[in-house]
Amino acid sequence: MESERRTALVVGVLFILTFITSIGALPLYGPVLGDSTFVLGGGSDWSVSLGALLEVALIVTNIGTAVVLFPLLRRTSEGGALAYVTARVVESSIIAVGIVSLVGVMMLRREGVLDDGTDAASLVAVAKGLVSVHDATFLLGPAFMAPLGNGLILGWLMLRARLLPGRIALLGLVGGAFGLASATAVLFGVYPQMSAPSFLATLPEILWEGFLGIWLTVRGFRRLSVQSNVTAEAVGEVRAREVRAIA
Repeated sequence: MESERRTALVVGVLFILTFITSIGALPLYGPVLGDSTFVLGGGSDWSVSLGALLEVALIVTNIGTAVVLFPLLRRTSEGGALAYVTARVVESSIIAVGIVSLVGVMMLRREGVLDDGTDAASLVAVAKGLVSVHDATFLLGPAFMAPLGNGLILGWLMLRARLLPGRIALLGLVGGAFGLASATAVLFGVYPQMSAPSFLATLPEILWEGFLGIWLTVRGFRRLSVQSNVTAEAVGEVRAREVRAIA
């Protein structure tokens, strides 16, 4: 049981770190996301570099939550646990593409390609294209894959394993469903991703992930449910041995 408490603590801290790194990176990207002529300027671009570093940390913490949870979740559903790991890896891979696109803009800026006779308008167009790639990864990564992985898959696993109180686990399912619906609406142009309807639709998912991190850090898993899962697994192994012995 002590190992399950350590697992809960590590996962809770990792979820909290995903919040810190993801929320912290966005304002740091402000100069490159909000100024189409950023690529033509000079001076310091430390904030973009720091934002990229935070998102690299986000990738590590994203995958870490799934990897640390996998041994525990597989007791309930090995396929579901593997699906959760896969969803987190896919989400993190898409985030990595977004990081590369913005770092590419920063590298163009630092290399001073205008000195080589490159047309300023062409350079701005290239930078805008790279920023658009980042915007697309933000939609297809955190907006789509996070509700699918952290919301629907993890919420279902937590509910089935009874590792959390049922009402809390249901928040993950509700948040995941609303988050996916909102991402789909943004994809089809119903409203912008950075808008009030998008925020309201994704709020349950945000609350679920934030509450999950705090709950696991402070309270951990439901002890009785973990014990029952372990006991059921042990009973199953004993019965399997008996069947083999009879055969």
